[in-house]
Amino acid sequence: QVQLVESGGGLVQAGGSLRLSCAASGSIRSINTIGWYRQAPGKQRELVAAITTSDSTNYADSVTGRFTISRDNVKKTGYLQMNSLKLEDTAVYYCNADLSLRWGTRNYWGQGTQVTVSS
Repeated sequence: QVQLVESGGGLVQAGGSLRLSCAASGSIRSINTIGWYRQAPGKQRELVAAITTSDSTNYADSVTGRFTISRDNVKKTGYLQMNSLKLEDTAVYYCNADLSLRWGTRNYWGQGTQVTVSS
């Protein structure tokens, strides 16, 4: 079964760090663009960061300079390093990726991982 599995969320104090992982599993040829999104209670899901197959990246203004997105193509895994976390970073974080399969390309979402930043 093809899926994206996230890990690394948790509870952290403001100013702390967390590293999220997004691993693609199943019969996958390659993982293409990877995006990290987040959704806070009562708010719309928003793009946090994205990375292409050529390692081109883009970030939301609110996380620029604090978050770093990266990828390991051999492990078919994406990462989001989050530093200097703020209370407003509290949200469920979702991984999204275009996966190349035997029969074509399909977009997948992970199940989400909770990040809670406390004061």
